[in-house]
Amino acid sequence: MEATVFGFTEGQIAQFGLTFGVGAFILYMLFIVFNLARESKAGRFGTFVLFLVLSFGMLGFLAKTLIQWVLGI
Repeated sequence: MEATVFGFTEGQIAQFGLTFGVGAFILYMLFIVFNLARESKAGRFGTFVLFLVLSFGMLGFLAKTLIQWVLGI
């Protein structure tokens, strides 16, 4: 018999943490980039470059998740 916590299996808890925990962390990092752009008075183009460069890894993670969802993996 598989152990459960509040009726959820370990796999379900891990999937929840990966989906919502990493999602919340990505939103927090986007807030940090926005705050950095605002405090440095980067302007419109500078803010775009900051978001593009500093958010590129997050975009890859989101693309991987989207591709897995589309392919049903």
